[in-house]
Amino acid sequence: MKKILFLLPFVLLACKSNPLAVTEKDSKAISKPLEITYKVNETEVSDFLKYLSSDELEGRETGTKGIEKAAVFLEDFFKNNKVKPYFTSYRDTLTNFKSPAYNIVGVLEGTDPVLKKEFVVLSAHYDHIGVEKKQQADIINNGANDDASGVTAVAQIAKYFSETKANKRSILFVFFAGEEKGLLGSKSLVQKLKKQNFNLYTQLNIEMIGVPMKRDYLAYITGFDKSNMAEKINEYTGKKTIGFLPKEAEYQLFFRSDNYPFFEVFGKPCQSVSTFDFENFDFYHHVSDEFKLMDIPHMTSFIQEFLPAVTKIAVSPTQEITMNK
Repeated sequence: MKKILFLLPFVLLACKSNPLAVTEKDSKAISKPLEITYKVNETEVSDFLKYLSSDELEGRETGTKGIEKAAVFLEDFFKNNKVKPYFTSYRDTLTNFKSPAYNIVGVLEGTDPVLKKEFVVLSAHYDHIGVEKKQQADIINNGANDDASGVTAVAQIAKYFSETKANKRSILFVFFAGEEKGLLGSKSLVQKLKKQNFNLYTQLNIEMIGVPMKRDYLAYITGFDKSNMAEKINEYTGKKTIGFLPKEAEYQLFFRSDNYPFFEVFGKPCQSVSTFDFENFDFYHHVSDEFKLMDIPHMTSFIQEFLPAVTKIAVSPTQEITMNK
């Protein structure tokens, strides 16, 4: 996550018998949570995260050989899961970085002839801070929690929608570069989308979900009071999935991740979700942010719990998530 002043910045989301793998408890009551029969594969979560946070990628700093390897890995993931490029290729070149750098952007077109004109954006940043300049035993900032964990979640959600076709709206899946350099990837992409008159409904950005919180809710969102997103996610999952974290408001985390450039340009509900609460993980921007410290069962459970929410966001007949006045 982008570093701000001296604060710990934020950081900061298959059953084949039914092709949709989704059923509604009550088709007439839109407020009823969905039952999802699709099961997120824990081994796939682990394998994906392990490679993305491995030493081979050298901390994934934007503009380096390490992040280039990550880009190829993410492109291959999209190809293998039949997620199409949004542009002419998966690579969206940053317009605001001195050397070649790329967001990786894929799309799944919606299945409804009308709703497919509206877009949901699911995103995470795949860059991190690279290699330490001073000599020490471990010099690689692997960024397992920040934000390989979020990328893993978005990737698994993309796989779910690719297999189930459970999205009436179109979904843009974005892995941002340049977040650690000042939200450069999201700032670059959002200007291109604005010129296309991109019809954004909402954005859910996932940041640092590698370890659980010791609270009575699963995660929090940034800008809790700016929209009804928290309320709707809880309604869609039928659980207390999202809660309010006071430190999120104190540190104004809403403005410090890749959701903010989208909110600034489109004025729609664009928020980040995280389980990093400033108490449960000591290795922000540290060489010890490694795969071995990530809680894979928690991450798998997190992704599973969010599937009803992202599905409802993608299929609701009206735009139920709205900005608060």
